[in-house]
Amino acid sequence: MDIAQIAATRRTAKAFDPGRRIPDSVFEQVRALLRGSPSSVNSQPWHFVVAATPEARERCARAAVGAYAYNAPKIRNASHVVALCVRADANDAHFAAILDQEDRDGRFPAPEDKDKQRQARGAYVEFHRTVRRDAAAWMEKQVYLALGGLLLGAAALGLDACPMEGFDADVLAGELGLGAHGWRPLALVALGFRSADDWNAALPKSRLPAATLFTDL
Repeated sequence: MDIAQIAATRRTAKAFDPGRRIPDSVFEQVRALLRGSPSSVNSQPWHFVVAATPEARERCARAAVGAYAYNAPKIRNASHVVALCVRADANDAHFAAILDQEDRDGRFPAPEDKDKQRQARGAYVEFHRTVRRDAAAWMEKQVYLALGGLLLGAAALGLDACPMEGFDADVLAGELGLGAHGWRPLALVALGFRSADDWNAALPKSRLPAATLFTDL
């Protein structure tokens, strides 16, 4: 796999072929990508809602209203749509559940290691809660790490993707009942196979030159 070539050639899909569906075996790899995403101190402050049927995608499309109506066809015609959500708050119960899962997964060879991890993670969380006072933004950053991995991974799997912030988050949260579970939607990602109507596919990719973007020390 030439990861640089994948990064250089992937394009955001602007139109999807509604007749093509991602095979279940391939989408399981998408799920694995999301589950394996990195996050600061393994905080995992996310939840992923998958819309894989026309009815489920239509529920997501209801949030593409008003100024965001241009995104509705992408949502409806994609094979799958993933809503990437962030926790509404960084509560202690969530981090306790992560610690217990790490314990079950064998990450603490010595008995004292679990408490060391609890203290170390707790210090970072408390720093963002009380010192920086940016816990919500800190958690959102972790979700966008997952988004970046999803886009590159989807391209590596031969899938086309379209990330979207152009939707009414309140409408989507209400439609999917996210608030009751303590989740807030940040982005939608449509996944599938681009159609012949995708005007973006033939355009050259454009990025600032490397000399502008990199400083070598």
